[in-house]
Amino acid sequence: MQYRIRNNNNDTPPANPGAGESWERNTLRDVLLEAYKEQRRARFWRNLWRALWVLVFLAIAANSCSSSQSTPANQLVNISEEHTAVISLTGAIGDEYEDQTAMLRDSLEAAYKNNKVKGIIIRANSPGGSPVVSNTAFNEIRRLKSEYKSRNIPLYVVAEDVCASGCYYIAAAADKIYADPSSMIGSIGVIGGGFDLTGLMDKLGVKRRLKTAGSNKGMGDPFSPETPEQTRIWEQMLADIHQEFIKAVKLGRGNRLKEKENPDIFSGRIYTGNEAKAAGLIDGYGSIYSVSRDVIKAPKIVDYTPEDSLSQLFGRHLRAGISAGLEAAGSKIW
Repeated sequence: MQYRIRNNNNDTPPANPGAGESWERNTLRDVLLEAYKEQRRARFWRNLWRALWVLVFLAIAANSCSSSQSTPANQLVNISEEHTAVISLTGAIGDEYEDQTAMLRDSLEAAYKNNKVKGIIIRANSPGGSPVVSNTAFNEIRRLKSEYKSRNIPLYVVAEDVCASGCYYIAAAADKIYADPSSMIGSIGVIGGGFDLTGLMDKLGVKRRLKTAGSNKGMGDPFSPETPEQTRIWEQMLADIHQEFIKAVKLGRGNRLKEKENPDIFSGRIYTGNEAKAAGLIDGYGSIYSVSRDVIKAPKIVDYTPEDSLSQLFGRHLRAGISAGLEAAGSKIW
């Protein structure tokens, strides 16, 4: 006996037998793809938060270790042995996560107030940076030197790998500058620049719609052509800042500069330690160890550089890394 299975559509077969199966297959594929994407998103954020917690833990651990291995700032005045105070000036001058002027001012005041300090060394290793921060730091150093003149404590700068541009601007305020023969010194100049993308826009057929009140308000916009007047303004601005730099170096170095023998000394070029000594940009060769031992005659070194707070440490090293990580991860996921 044979049985016939009756469907609810009056036994009428579909017009296209494969259509239903195709629709179901596409729907299933879309569901699975969306689930896969959701899993990747969840995995990304889970791993990101794990990485954040690890970095926070490492930052706390590093901060705790550095605190246990160095002398707290409020205990520096209690050091009973004669010593040389060392202050580290590193990185770009005017870095948004660090106030070098405040750091130098606070460190110098702590050193000047300690009767056991026989000399101060600013340990410099910086390619330069902001002319405003450099000039402010230069003036603060000179003010403190004058304020504590009666202490008769020498202030030296010891350049390590590089002390150029804004770093040398600050160094010029010291009594003397020492460096290694292979150090990179000088670069007494000012730089400013950008990109001119107008040619590229022309090739792409893109028009810039920039609305300004004032003929020079959009000066420096890479998508707008620079006028001869704007070029002249930029050149004058750079020249004015350069003259301030030159004035500070001459004020700090005085007749030690050998300008006649080195007519390009203010051209912005950089010198090796050997060349810098011949040009009068430095006074001699040395490291923080040789200067503290042989010049200051106080070989014991105490670091007066303030420690970074946890927030500063987290902000400086983590913010940029997380931002870059998010951008890189996002480009792969989304």
